[in-house]
Amino acid sequence: MEEAEFDKFAAEYRTLHAESIKASGESPEYFAEYKIIDVAAELASAPGGMVDRAAVLDFGAGVGYSVPFFARHMPRARVTCLDVSQKSLDLGAAKHGSAADFRHFDGKRIPFADGTFDVALASCVFHHIPHSEHVELLAEIRRVLTPKGQLLVFEHNPLNPLTRHAVNTCIFDEHAVLIGAPAMRQRALAAGFAAADVRYRIFFPHWARGLRPTEKWLTWLPLGAQYYVRAKKALGV
Repeated sequence: MEEAEFDKFAAEYRTLHAESIKASGESPEYFAEYKIIDVAAELASAPGGMVDRAAVLDFGAGVGYSVPFFARHMPRARVTCLDVSQKSLDLGAAKHGSAADFRHFDGKRIPFADGTFDVALASCVFHHIPHSEHVELLAEIRRVLTPKGQLLVFEHNPLNPLTRHAVNTCIFDEHAVLIGAPAMRQRALAAGFAAADVRYRIFFPHWARGLRPTEKWLTWLPLGAQYYVRAKKALGV
């Protein structure tokens, strides 16, 4: 998806997203927050536990939907929201102010020096990007990570029928092409990451939320509505 197409949906992103996921019984905020909780947990479990002092790159951040949840779960993190849509960035900066740094991205080169960030998050971004560009962009994200840096790529799971329905009925996903978790993992490795693994997420809708505590034992099961690939720049991280 090009900048003009992202700009077109910037102002009504939440409304369109909420409509597409209503079968889950959850709000867009639920899906945004669980990702930040997972990012915080991954950082907390890493050697040296950098969760409270991390420099975070939110790749494809749009209007900064995750910013309040970084403030809640990683209050000392320094967050940079990167996107190709200047309109989205302007809306995010107007709403969130100094809570994050909003930066424009030309779609090719991230405007930061090598080793700037401790962790990068890509939240349901890559299915909007031509698959032929994935490895190059993943390598560019790897470039701006510190030697101990990690990347978490969250994506919709094409094996889940409810997910496919949500994507097929969402207007801003009109040109989306879903990516299976094994393929995304292989692309991370092809981009130069030293290790990458997969965790499946979101197995139960709102009405069965009482079962959600069991999800921590189901991350291996490829039926979750979403998944993330955790890629490490170096081994032993």
